[in-house]
Amino acid sequence: MRLDYALYIVAVICFIISGVWAAYTAVQSLWIVTPIVFGLVFIGLGYTQRPRQSVTTQMAVAPPPPAIVTVPAPKVTEVVVEERKPEEAKPEPIVQPMPVAEVKPPSPGLLEVKGIKEKRAQQLNAIGINTVEDLSKASAEDLAAKLKIAPYFTGKWIENAKEILKKS
Repeated sequence: MRLDYALYIVAVICFIISGVWAAYTAVQSLWIVTPIVFGLVFIGLGYTQRPRQSVTTQMAVAPPPPAIVTVPAPKVTEVVVEERKPEEAKPEPIVQPMPVAEVKPPSPGLLEVKGIKEKRAQQLNAIGINTVEDLSKASAEDLAAKLKIAPYFTGKWIENAKEILKKS
């Protein structure tokens, strides 16, 4: 059931209560006004909760089409034909493909370092670090500057790389 209908029903009940109260009490009091005010409040709330018309229902009634006005076509009395010289064929510009940097797949050794995934390993390969040995010899600050990340992470990678070299 829609909320606005429920609020309207409550408003009607308030009006019925005030009517019954006024009919059975001989003394007119200010308390009879209270359910009437509540009834008006519930009507207002119900009105605010009613569903809105959607755009499709508003657009369902199309405006009448505009009146069609016919305009007589102009009369052609003389036809002038211009002869054009064929233009020279313009050569198509040669578009050379852009050179693409060759991306080597990361070495499996770099993927063993904790915190380095395939994408990061490719970035390390691009700056010249291809093995775990290369990584263990690198400077954390220089590596962080080249990769544009915090030196904290590169320091952890270098420590992990040194541990891997000790184990093997």
